Amino acid sequence: MTPEKALRSLDQLKIELPSWGFADTGTRFGKFFQKGSAIDTADKFADAGMVNKVTGCCPTVAVHVLWDFVAGEDPKATAEIAAKNGVSVGSINPNLFQDQAYKFGSFGNPDAEVRAQAVSHGIDCARIGEAVGSNLISYWFADGTNYPGQDSIRARKRRFESCLKSCYDELGKDQVMLIEYKPFEPAFYQTDVADWGMSYALCKKLGEQAKVLVDTGHHYTSQNIEQIVAWLLDEEMLGGFHFNDRRYADDDLTLGSIDPYQIFRIFNEIHGYAAEVGAYPDIAYMIDQSHNLKPKIEAMIQTVTTAQELWAKAALVDREALAVAQRDGNIVDAENLLKTAYNTDVAPLLAQWREEKGLDANPMEAYRKSGYLEQIEADRSRRRAELGISQESSYA
Repeated sequence: MTPEKALRSLDQLKIELPSWGFADTGTRFGKFFQKGSAIDTADKFADAGMVNKVTGCCPTVAVHVLWDFVAGEDPKATAEIAAKNGVSVGSINPNLFQDQAYKFGSFGNPDAEVRAQAVSHGIDCARIGEAVGSNLISYWFADGTNYPGQDSIRARKRRFESCLKSCYDELGKDQVMLIEYKPFEPAFYQTDVADWGMSYALCKKLGEQAKVLVDTGHHYTSQNIEQIVAWLLDEEMLGGFHFNDRRYADDDLTLGSIDPYQIFRIFNEIHGYAAEVGAYPDIAYMIDQSHNLKPKIEAMIQTVTTAQELWAKAALVDREALAVAQRDGNIVDAENLLKTAYNTDVAPLLAQWREEKGLDANPMEAYRKSGYLEQIEADRSRRRAELGISQESSYA
């Protein structure tokens, strides 16, 4: 792809920010608080609006139903807060892991009453999505078992199929159900939706409005994620990504902090697919990171700009030369075509794209010079004092 086409391809990369990534979060052992962390949903949207303002490619915000909507209040109130901050509500994330009823699972729970509660919540999420103009309902499940014999694996599979079907049947005509997978945690013997094949099988049974969601942190260390992406693209079953990085497991590290070449290879598959079929696939690109140490807004800007950099590099792969090398079995040249693109300095290209959008060439510097952090630290420290919110210590 020529540099001009690579430049234009950046318009395809719209990255959704996670509302929960701006609030105080941590590990199961505790939290390290930040003065500027979001107190409420309005703060989250304000912070997301700032990230979008300096990057120009983050127009939507993923929300968790139990964390970002007020029970009994019109969901449109949340959408209005988003709009005031220059963003809109993106994917709706049901919460099927927090309630005490879900001790033994939600859709996989052996108790029919608990499953009914979970299904009702899923249907409510679809209605909320319609109210706020969201066409994505993004499911992740903590369901599974910790010990052999704890429950029937096949019975749990069938419960999932039934519950998902009940929620799928209530989707709006333009809504898509995304089904995420995870090999382990918090279930450590078997997770009910453990890999892309299980998610794929569930989606295929449901219908065309169900797609697989790939979280880049939800794989074993040696797994070839770009192969999974390639297969799902070819099957037209790739619905979205949750971007993060990991060293050991689901570490929620900033994208590209451990293996940027892997993200390049994933983007290479997407660019290759687009070159082959003549159009980019309809994929939801979303961040799923909760930072315990890095400044939250800076971590989001870092992730977004890293994604743009790696996307642009992958767009520069010479597709025609690669096809010839692959046809001729020229392995060295084929690999070097990827490495040449990966090692290209795309800073001038990104600066040009940002200049055309009226953005600062360096989003991080633009944010740091804005005075926004100092403003929110002062404001939120004052509000915490007024509300009696302590940031002194926390366990989990």
